[in-house]
Amino acid sequence: MTSLTEAQAPARPGAVPSAASSTGRNKGRLATASMVGTTLEWYDFTVYNTLAALVFNHLFFPSVDPLAGTILALSTYAVGYVSRPLGGFVFGNLGDRIGRRAVLVLTLILMGLTTGLMGLLPTYAAIGIWSPVLLVALRFVQGVALGGEWAGAVLLSIEHGEQDKRGLNASWTQVGPSFGTLLATGLIALITLAISPDDFLGWGWRIPFLASLLLVGFGLWVRRGVEETPMFEEMAQSHRQAKTPIADVFRSHWRNLLVAGGSRIGSDVLYALMVVFTLTYVTGTLHLSRPLALTAVLVGTACNALSVPLFGALSDKLGRRPVYGFGVLCAVIWAYAFFVLLDTAHPGLIVLAVVVGLVIHAIMYGPQAAFVTEQFPTRVRYAGSSLAYTLAGIVGGGFAPLIIVSLFKQYGTTFAVSIYVTGALLVTAIALFAARETAGKPLAD
Repeated sequence: MTSLTEAQAPARPGAVPSAASSTGRNKGRLATASMVGTTLEWYDFTVYNTLAALVFNHLFFPSVDPLAGTILALSTYAVGYVSRPLGGFVFGNLGDRIGRRAVLVLTLILMGLTTGLMGLLPTYAAIGIWSPVLLVALRFVQGVALGGEWAGAVLLSIEHGEQDKRGLNASWTQVGPSFGTLLATGLIALITLAISPDDFLGWGWRIPFLASLLLVGFGLWVRRGVEETPMFEEMAQSHRQAKTPIADVFRSHWRNLLVAGGSRIGSDVLYALMVVFTLTYVTGTLHLSRPLALTAVLVGTACNALSVPLFGALSDKLGRRPVYGFGVLCAVIWAYAFFVLLDTAHPGLIVLAVVVGLVIHAIMYGPQAAFVTEQFPTRVRYAGSSLAYTLAGIVGGGFAPLIIVSLFKQYGTTFAVSIYVTGALLVTAIALFAARETAGKPLAD
């Protein structure tokens, strides 16, 4: 985290000099502030993903067969992605108009409250159809908040930090998903080991949702101590903010939007395969234990968290596109090798399959945050990055678990799943081919 200072960086033309020393004194807090929102985001989403795969088919969709119930539960998961572009529109505009920091506080509060309320929801047995309806409504609001979180968190790091280390600086935001997944999976695994399956189905599943409120409190404390980014302050002082940031993105930066969005799709689908479908496949198809599936995801996400900054830093030296492209190639190969290892039903090989898959994901995910945000100039960087993140999230992460489970149900073979993952990675490869290299170049004003 020591790179998050401008003290040693060459002065950027027009930069605000006082922000550098302030950032230097608070570099650890800055890295944490950029990470905490995505940690909460993926904690929330992993709690939902895991419980959707394990128990929501009984709690909220009990009138259908187990696999169909899982598909319905994952459909409500997709709602959280479908609503994200609305958040991208709303908070993207606000982030480029009133500042990065204020928007990040608001999105953090919304995320935490909606997740906490999920933990208080009555089940289908108590209020019938209103139970899944309320679940979908909360997912929608949560998705709106998430739509404005990621871009602001990345900008907090790259607009404060050393410009020749943007890949590393931005990667701290990318570590958040692994930490969030790690926290959520670890807590759920601990609960499943501590209480009986009946107790978990009865009340234990609520604990992870309610625990998210602790993360919100910590996140608010951290972000209150971080200043607005010097790049935004300079732009605001010179009155150069875009009047209509979203419109400007579609009008003048649509090609960058396609490139940035397309670059995300392959990594999102691979992540859904490793983290979400692994639980369904290992417990439902291979009939192995739930703790084994959770342990594989737990170890894999820990390795992912350690790997992301390494590949972010590597992209500063070798370029975003070469590192990202190597990850795409490895992911295509692993989309097929993954199931070969899983089908052995050997615990060690199952853990290995998930670990390698999530390290490969880190090769793409490490450079991704810097790559996406570098596609847009300062005056529309929040709006452009938010739209790229949220729109691609629908195509990639939002429907990926649903599509993967549906393909497996329809064709009864994992080969169809591997073909789908390959197609998503091909989209990312095309986006990388069409992009310009941004590492080592000044951020556009």
